[in-house]
Amino acid sequence: MANEQDIYEEHVLDHYEDPYHRGVLENATHEDEGKNPLCGDVIQVTLRLDDEGRVAEAWFDGEGCVISQASASMLIEKIEGKTPEEIRDFSANEMLELFGPKLTPNRQKCCLLSWRVLQSALHSPIEDDDEDDSDGPSFGGPSLGEES
Repeated sequence: MANEQDIYEEHVLDHYEDPYHRGVLENATHEDEGKNPLCGDVIQVTLRLDDEGRVAEAWFDGEGCVISQASASMLIEKIEGKTPEEIRDFSANEMLELFGPKLTPNRQKCCLLSWRVLQSALHSPIEDDDEDDSDGPSFGGPSLGEES
């Protein structure tokens, strides 16, 4: 397997230190979040699909190791302009190739976290909350919080 130093190749460190589109996309149409319970890495992916269904913008946020954060940056940069079908066809092996350095199976989970979250974000449209801001059904009377 890889020498531990090989993981920190220049392009990996560049994405870790100066990530592409890190933050939360305010006008997102799709989003999801995932975590690697083995190490605590967390990734949130927010997407805005345009009228043609392509990814107009993609952002990620989260915390974790160099591998999880750098691979998220690489992935987000790669998928902008792609259709959901193109993203679904992008395999886990292709994600590992995009990252570059060979990884042990446990470190592959760090690298693939953003890929898994992206795949599920495509199936997680953000609901339009403009119509009703309540947290549940409304029965026309005071809420429990309003009673004294």
